[in-house]
Amino acid sequence: MNDQKFTLVGAGPGDPDLITVKGVKALEQADVVLYDALVSKELLGFAPCAEHISVGKRAGRPSFLQQEINQLIVSKALTNGHVVRLKGGDPFVFGRGFEEIQFAEKYGIKTEVVIGISSIMLPGLYGIPLTCRGVNQGFSILTATSANGTISSEVSKAAKHSSTALIFMGLSKLDEVVAHYLNEGRGNLPVAIISNGSHANAQVVAGTVSSILDEARDQKPASPALLIFGEGAAHAMLNNQLNQKEEVV
Repeated sequence: MNDQKFTLVGAGPGDPDLITVKGVKALEQADVVLYDALVSKELLGFAPCAEHISVGKRAGRPSFLQQEINQLIVSKALTNGHVVRLKGGDPFVFGRGFEEIQFAEKYGIKTEVVIGISSIMLPGLYGIPLTCRGVNQGFSILTATSANGTISSEVSKAAKHSSTALIFMGLSKLDEVVAHYLNEGRGNLPVAIISNGSHANAQVVAGTVSSILDEARDQKPASPALLIFGEGAAHAMLNNQLNQKEEVV
């Protein structure tokens, strides 16, 4: 049996080609792979001899509790050897990766982190600059949903002060997010929704704070989705532009 080890690997934002070389090497050395629902199954091909276990958590569907995942990491490491936890995006950005590392270390298991390309980078794929000279010099990153399922208090702060806000887990709370921005008199601020970013079925919905609810009702973007509230969203490549780009390529 291999030495007991736990490696936390970021799989990237969805496109399997966006995993790092180091992440692929970790998969090749795995005895067990615990993978998330949003991870491309193609990546499991790099670990053909390992045991593959789906531990994905999706809103509104039966799923593993975080404590169950933590226990599975430890039990599989102690009995099988090298466990790779394959998580979408970067595991330290709304990924609870730090909790899993801490839990494994309590049992004396050697740990390693392989960072991944975060979904924070997705706007650039669709023409949206997060910073732009003469427009804004920074951006904020937040979740729209708190631990108890209500809207995060960070949303109201972003609506007041942020030049550009990237909002995770916000599609189901889009109306509440918009209400905060409208209350701050920012109805003309550009907004974009990136659905299934980096996948072949990616969808980009754009508008302003005042119009984005109607646009979303018409175009019905699906989760997972990233919300961008900021001037850069005015440059979003829309679905027809994406299709034209694919045809040219």
